[in-house]
Amino acid sequence: MYKTKILGTGGYLPEGILTNADIEKMVDTNDAWIVERTGIRERHIAPKHMATSDLALIAAQRAIEAAKIKPTDIDMIIFASVTPDQAMPNAACTLQAKLGAGTCVAWDLNAACSGFVFGASTANQYVKTGMYKNILVIGAEVLSRIVNYKDRDTCILFGDAAGAMIFGRSEEDRDDGSHQSEILAESLFADGTLGDLLTLLAGGSKLPITHEVLDKGLNNMTMKGREIFKNAIRTMSRGASEVLQANKMTLDDVKWIIPHQANQRILEGVAKQLGFPMTKVIMNLDRTGNTSAATVPVAFDEAVRDGRIARGDICLITVFGAGLTSGALLLRY
Repeated sequence: MYKTKILGTGGYLPEGILTNADIEKMVDTNDAWIVERTGIRERHIAPKHMATSDLALIAAQRAIEAAKIKPTDIDMIIFASVTPDQAMPNAACTLQAKLGAGTCVAWDLNAACSGFVFGASTANQYVKTGMYKNILVIGAEVLSRIVNYKDRDTCILFGDAAGAMIFGRSEEDRDDGSHQSEILAESLFADGTLGDLLTLLAGGSKLPITHEVLDKGLNNMTMKGREIFKNAIRTMSRGASEVLQANKMTLDDVKWIIPHQANQRILEGVAKQLGFPMTKVIMNLDRTGNTSAATVPVAFDEAVRDGRIARGDICLITVFGAGLTSGALLLRY
């Protein structure tokens, strides 16, 4: 079995910014209320001419450059999103063509905000077994297209972004006894009985888009915030504990936690439950909001590029999303 290494990372945030002051003009809210309850001050919004695959293309190109490979070296593309360009062709195939990645395997994955971790876990299995050598995993969203900007409970939370990682085979352990990068442990979880807590009901076979559906706003996200809050803290903490136990490590071994950037109070709750200092939790949600499957790869990429995450650091990723889904990865970067 091979070891799986993150070869390169990339991220992209659209230039357009929607501030709390802008949202104050749309709904009955204010900057102080939003910051107190979420920690979010602004979020990036894609221009109308950009689709999810366009954001993903830029993030992917940056990850490929960082990995020092060519697009044609990619053996598989896993595209995690709840806002693909269209139902078919899938976003991964659309991205494959834009990248010039040849005829590599390309498919979409929907696990909402947990999507990137589900994709990374899948990539790990293919690399470990030797079936594929270089796998591009994308988390990308244009959530602004499914947000109801008359609903203050949801419109304050979400933004647009894309993040990417290239997963490939790690080198052998060094002669000096130190270890190269690898994924150490993973944990995935789902509970469909709680699926009604965060939904986008229209647009599928059950509720096709009609004038009536549009009039009722059923083509937008709905969320039960209080229940989401409780379940997010519980499942993200559990996933983190499971991957540590699986590798016989403790939080003392962890340099950084990179959580799903959902809400600052959720992240503080997870850190408190785990007994982990917030100074070692990587956060960028004040500038990005919740970008669903893109949050972890974007935050990770920023921390790599500004020097916080260095090669050899033990990092713990933990996420939560609609479904309900959750997952965690423990890795040595």
